[in-house]
Amino acid sequence: MTFVVTENCIKCKYTDCVEVCPVDCFHEGPNFLVIDPEECIDCTLCEPECPAEAIFPEDDIPSGQEHFLALNTELSQTWPVITQKKAAPPDADDWNGKPDKLKDLQR
Repeated sequence: MTFVVTENCIKCKYTDCVEVCPVDCFHEGPNFLVIDPEECIDCTLCEPECPAEAIFPEDDIPSGQEHFLALNTELSQTWPVITQKKAAPPDADDWNGKPDKLKDLQR
């Protein structure tokens, strides 16, 4: 099983989760993070570190967001690995919890 970054990460992109990952499976895009499902070892360390509560086990992805597993898989193949925490975008708190952010995803 793998963990999946879902919609609430878009435009929040807190990076607290990346430092606890023992296998460096996070990848960074312009305004979103993804997990490479081939690298994730299901250690569960990242989920509680996410301030946006945007990380879920693949079996518990919120209804309507199941397509984020495929999106994580796709984008992790081209985006660079991130292993160190960075400052969140200045307006991250404003975006946290807003619905329908998929249209704002930058590839």
